[in-house]
Amino acid sequence: MAGEKVALQGAQETLLVTLCAKAGESRLPDTLLGDRFAAEALARLDYDFDGLKIDRDMMIGIALRAHVIDGWTRAFLGLHPEASVLHLGCGLDSRVFRVAPAASVRWFDLDYPDVIALRERLYPAREGCTLLASSVTEPGWLDAVPRDRPALVIAEGILPYLPPEEVTLLLERLGAHLPGGEIVFDAYSRLGLALIAWQPSIRATGAKLLWSLDDPEDLLRQFPRFELVEELAGYDPRQVARMSLAARLAIPVMGLVPALSRIGRLLRFRFGSAGADGG
Repeated sequence: MAGEKVALQGAQETLLVTLCAKAGESRLPDTLLGDRFAAEALARLDYDFDGLKIDRDMMIGIALRAHVIDGWTRAFLGLHPEASVLHLGCGLDSRVFRVAPAASVRWFDLDYPDVIALRERLYPAREGCTLLASSVTEPGWLDAVPRDRPALVIAEGILPYLPPEEVTLLLERLGAHLPGGEIVFDAYSRLGLALIAWQPSIRATGAKLLWSLDDPEDLLRQFPRFELVEELAGYDPRQVARMSLAARLAIPVMGLVPALSRIGRLLRFRFGSAGADGG
């Protein structure tokens, strides 16, 4: 198969899991995400995606997560049309194309230099979108981000792969640099992290999951400027109905067991003065 060679390992390689899942879900006749950009990018890569063992249920779950965050992004930009968007660990996600922000928005896609180089070969440049080639744990990249605009920080599928102390430092840096806004991310309990680590797709990459969050209140005690705006645990029943019979039977049962019902969640926090009217 001819195409762009991919030589990523560990946490970086997991971006191929999400890309493949979004592209696969977007090819389904009842697609939720409809991400043609992911499908086109996937077709240009030289990589054994079969080895990731991504099934329909995972496709739908990852597409649902992306769909929710896309909605939060559009809502924030509707209230703050001159905001900054910081997409941390963007990988090969095509959110900037799916959301299609107005020209007044400053959008920043951040990832490791080799990921950004691959991204540049797969996606066209977009006016208003700046690519930042850096590890998210390096402080220098924030110098490129305006201090005088409300900001939406998106950390989808990245925080669990960071050491806990690096998550704390990152959130502290963001809070100190930005005037305010919102930060959205996915988080998993310790049990959730252990279960994810056993997924065939994660085991195939060798990625290590390090940061867990059992209760959002723990984060609020650590960061008093944060306010929890929205917490989504579990699946939209309409999307569960699209999954396999095993998933349709298991997910409602898991919802009845407290330890299992909150193993993973999508979180939206508001912080600082610029987020005060972010409704």
